Amino acid sequence: MTNSAAAPIAAVSAVRPAGAYLDEMMARVGVDGLTAAFAEPALLARLDQHAAAIRDALRGAGRVADADGLAAYARSMAAGSVRMGRPLPEPGFAPMSGAEWLAAGFPLLRLVAVCLIAETEGLL
Repeated sequence: MTNSAAAPIAAVSAVRPAGAYLDEMMARVGVDGLTAAFAEPALLARLDQHAAAIRDALRGAGRVADADGLAAYARSMAAGSVRMGRPLPEPGFAPMSGAEWLAAGFPLLRLVAVCLIAETEGLL
């Protein structure tokens, strides 16, 4: 691994149970992203599209949208984001407004969509 910043995140994430990792994603991006989405219909529609794509990707990989499948997908997204030089925000430092979220990068929107699925499925 060439990016030393990614190593600690990957090492910690790999040993965490799926539910704990989903809780972390909810704290980092889910709470703020979903709050903004419920106030901004365009953002909610975009997240619904991301959620459908996540479900399709999981199905295509022979997985289901359970805690393990969603956590694996989220770990992949988070690691990719770090490799691209876009570390995830710490809890409480994610974008707040619908406009900020609509301008957020692909990985953050995918992670909020993971949280949307997890919340909808009662996994959190």
